[in-house]
Order: sequence, then C-alpha cells, then structure tokens
Amino acid sequence: MTAAVPASGRTSRAHRLRGLAGVGLLATLAAMLATTVVAALARAAGVDFAVPAGGETIPIPGFAVVTGVFSVVGIVIAAALLLWSTRPAARWVWTAVALTAISLVAPLLCGGTAATVTALVGLHLVPAAVMIPALRWSLRAE
Repeated sequence: MTAAVPASGRTSRAHRLRGLAGVGLLATLAAMLATTVVAALARAAGVDFAVPAGGETIPIPGFAVVTGVFSVVGIVIAAALLLWSTRPAARWVWTAVALTAISLVAPLLCGGTAATVTALVGLHLVPAAVMIPALRWSLRAE
C-alpha cells in the first residue's frame, strides 16, 4: 500500500500564492491609506483636483477606490507571474514600472492646472512605491 504524498511543487506554489495574496492585500490597504492621506494633504494645500477633460472634481474617496482596484489588478498580475514565470520578481518589477509609467500619461493629458497635474502624478507614484516593493518581496525566490 502506498501513501499519497502531495507534490511538493503544488504545495509550495499554493503556499506562495497565499503569501502573495496576504502581502498584496495588506499592501493594498497601505497604498489606499497613503494615497488618501496624500490627496487630502494636497487638497488642504489648495489643489482642487478639477479635471477639465471630464468636467468634474475628483473626490478624495475616489483616490482610495481607484488605488484599491488597480492594486488588486497588480496582485493578479503578480500571481500570474508567480505561476508562469521562471523569474517572477524581476518580471513583476519590469511590468509594474512599465504600467506605472503608462499610467502617468493620463494626468499629463488631463488639462488640469499645474498643481493638479503634479499632484495626480504624485498620486500615481505613491501606491506604486508601496505595491511594487511589497509584491516584489513576496515574489522573491525562497
């Protein structure tokens, strides 16, 4: 009679995915909080977050929501890299930096004041500064 032994690769992969999800969710909460605080400070300093292209002012809670959504997208990308890449941490950094750079185009083209554009660019970089290192750390080789 033979005992069923779980494939160590599957167990290790599942363990790493759970770890990635946990780290990712904590980093998402930290990124949402940091982005909201920075947006509130910018608003208190006089930045109005009025975007002429859309004709509306971005509400402070909107920054947390968008940060949360795109951070979860980042976690999904990191999980896919963990499953299918031989170098998930390095590929994550390249992918996340490229996507962050692409995300900076929208604030630059929004037609807002210089203060609004500068604040929006900064508000794209804040969650990137939280999420990229956190997920890279979680994707590192064990």
